[in-house]
Amino acid sequence: MIVLAAQLAAAVALLMWSTRLIRTGVERAFMPELKSGLKRLSGNSVSAAAGGSFAAMIMQSATAVALISAGFAVSGMLAPHTALALVLGAELGSALMTRVLILPVDAVLPFALLIGVTAFFKAHSRKTKQVGRIIIGLALVFISLGMIREATAPIGDNAIIQSIASYFRDDLVSAYVLGAVLTWAMHSSLAAVLTFATFAATGLITAPVAAALVIGANLGGAAIPFALLWTAERPARLIALGNLVARGSMTLVFLIVLISGSVDLGMLGAGAAQQVVALHILLNGTLLLVALPLVTPITRLANATLPRHSMPESTSLSALDPDALDHPPLALACAQRELLRMSETVQAILLSVMHLFRDWDPEQARMIERREDEIDRMHFETKIYVSRLRETNIKPEQDKKTLEIVAMANSLEEAADRIAVNLVGLAKKMSDEAITFSDEGLADIAHFHDQIVTNGQLALSVLTTGDAEAARQLVAEKDRIRIEEQKLQERHLKRLQRGAIASVETTNIHQETLRVLKQINAALTYVAYPIAEETGDLLESRLARPRSVGGSA
Repeated sequence: MIVLAAQLAAAVALLMWSTRLIRTGVERAFMPELKSGLKRLSGNSVSAAAGGSFAAMIMQSATAVALISAGFAVSGMLAPHTALALVLGAELGSALMTRVLILPVDAVLPFALLIGVTAFFKAHSRKTKQVGRIIIGLALVFISLGMIREATAPIGDNAIIQSIASYFRDDLVSAYVLGAVLTWAMHSSLAAVLTFATFAATGLITAPVAAALVIGANLGGAAIPFALLWTAERPARLIALGNLVARGSMTLVFLIVLISGSVDLGMLGAGAAQQVVALHILLNGTLLLVALPLVTPITRLANATLPRHSMPESTSLSALDPDALDHPPLALACAQRELLRMSETVQAILLSVMHLFRDWDPEQARMIERREDEIDRMHFETKIYVSRLRETNIKPEQDKKTLEIVAMANSLEEAADRIAVNLVGLAKKMSDEAITFSDEGLADIAHFHDQIVTNGQLALSVLTTGDAEAARQLVAEKDRIRIEEQKLQERHLKRLQRGAIASVETTNIHQETLRVLKQINAALTYVAYPIAEETGDLLESRLARPRSVGGSA
């Protein structure tokens, strides 16, 4: 029994990791294009919902789409009600993907794995490598589901399991709550629903119990972005709360219908697995049809429910533990966690600064300045902490690590200065002079800013995981962003040649904004340099060949 339970746990863990593998591949290969496409499709609620559905199917995660939507709302790119429509569509897309992932494709899995592994190891381009990662992830999803089926078949005969299953047959409310809790623990409604459907397919649980679990999984899936975004800016919290209210209400309706026995699950499919997956799609489809026309009232309700007072700017304690200085490895870990806090705060102000160029908000500008002051404090305290650590007897490799930490802290502080001083100052100047970018100019800057935000998220990932591949990608992004900035500067000059009035009025601010964003990206990129140097992926010089000091070599 213990061995079988371990096999089941391992299979579920592989399923969770596989869906994450797919999402990581999509994020690394196509995130800028995905975000750009979502913004283009978000002209109205219907197209936004369609875009969200497609994005969730590609990324295998409605939560990831919810976080992107929240970022759009915070930066002012999308109104909260449009971003909520995008999230509702994403939930349906994620539900539709569960139907795809229960298809019988065992015969093609060996070929998919061979293709994916070959592409991952042999590809010369970054995107092709990530496509290989995505294919591997898809194959592993199907393999993990087969493992779950194999592990649950013998467990179903166990007396204890039968008694638990029998209890839930008589208490669907508890099954609903359990489904929400398990989904929260797995942090993936897609993985949870696939797991419950597989349990039903093997006969471990009956179709009504599986249905209650899946309905609860929808509640748990809505709670995940709500918790992740609760400390974010107000527009992000509006979206998360609106989604939770809408989905939570719909799950209660479906649970009541299920308990009443007024619907025959047999109408939804031939087998239990097909039935619960169809129920999952039906729930999210119904939610989209009902809630999409009501996204504006839902966001208003969420706005009225959320507390009006601003949240504390800093609620977390410093990670710099003075007692750890006697133990260098622990002290270095503390300093690294403080860098992570700095990076998270930089990302927060970078995300929100774009809104000031569209609609100047003095309170938001003051918030950015306060957070920049917090970053300055963390920067100062980190340097003092590291200097105290260097006074102890540390090893050479630890000494090198302290220098890297200080250098990364310097780069993060520089990025914060560029945001709080330069970008806020440029937005304030536009407000004072009552000028605005041209539509094309604003679209260029918004797209460029979005790419910098994506790289900021990648920098945060590098700091968190130390992943060498992500570090290489971040370093490569520095050159790509430099080339992109040159293209955008050229586009701006062409608009000047056409004599566009808005472009002429804002030319200095436009070009300076692009330049500052490029500098912010360069500062964020620096966090990947120590890892890239260690793996040998960083050249000593960008010069084609070295020259002697006195002249040509």
